[in-house]
Amino acid sequence: MSLINYFSDYANLCFEAFGDRVKHWITFSDPRAMVEKGYETGHHAPGLKLHGMGLYKAAHHIIKAHAQVWHSYNTTWRSRQQGLVGISLNCDWGEPLDIRNPKDIEAAERYLQFCLGWFANPIYAGDYPQVMKDSIGRKSAEQGLETSRLPVFTVQEKSYIRGTSDFLGLGHFTTRYITERNYSSRQGPSYQNDRDVVELVDPHWPDLGSKWLYSVPWGFRRLLNFAQTQYVNPPMYVTENGASQKSDCTQLCDQWRIQYLKGYINEMLKEPLLSHMQMVTETVVPTVCALCILTAAVLLVLLLRRWS
Repeated sequence: MSLINYFSDYANLCFEAFGDRVKHWITFSDPRAMVEKGYETGHHAPGLKLHGMGLYKAAHHIIKAHAQVWHSYNTTWRSRQQGLVGISLNCDWGEPLDIRNPKDIEAAERYLQFCLGWFANPIYAGDYPQVMKDSIGRKSAEQGLETSRLPVFTVQEKSYIRGTSDFLGLGHFTTRYITERNYSSRQGPSYQNDRDVVELVDPHWPDLGSKWLYSVPWGFRRLLNFAQTQYVNPPMYVTENGASQKSDCTQLCDQWRIQYLKGYINEMLKEPLLSHMQMVTETVVPTVCALCILTAAVLLVLLLRRWS
């Protein structure tokens, strides 16, 4: 019995136990980080460093597991429970460093396809992005391998996987400028070398405390537009977004987080994204409520201090 079947059994147990109340299901959250840190860098469990190979095999199984769970819900539970099943994918926006340079434009597109398209394209189009197949296949051949390090879906699997998402969950935090860098295949297999890109940041972007996180609201809008266009206007839920706590902040000093959320929400509210109201309402309303609760808590603290 495969791990895909074990995962399907687990999902069906959840559907049976909670499906009368839970109407939105996410099969996997940020699978790219899961496979990259678990099978490429070894920073997360299972802690393996199978450079340029393990993460692609793990992702392949995750995509097939997701599809099997969607079909299981669609066949067995949907008519009774009327719920939705999707997947949540995290991706930063990749902006060409020089918009006049075709190489940078291609590099930025490659960055996005290796990030978001890696999982979204099989689900919405039935196969991996062509740029991934071309790049990994070419480098695999240059490294003396008879087949590509990127696994291949069968015709039946492509048909089975395509369309297995009722919504697209999208996690996003920041942006990178992207430029091309050709990594030699002689350096050995790796996810970084396969992409042939370099990620840069603008030193003028607001720093939010974490070394990787910068506030770039316009990148959020461009990523939403990209997903909306690339995957033919799917229902979208923003499943991850926010700013980390600054280490030197010990009191109620949350102004940078308020500005971050305000900037990102405002970008999402602009046309033509405004017409895609399912995405907007599901994200903005909980965020606004959270800000209202935070404001009320601050006022309460101030009143208590005055009374004391």
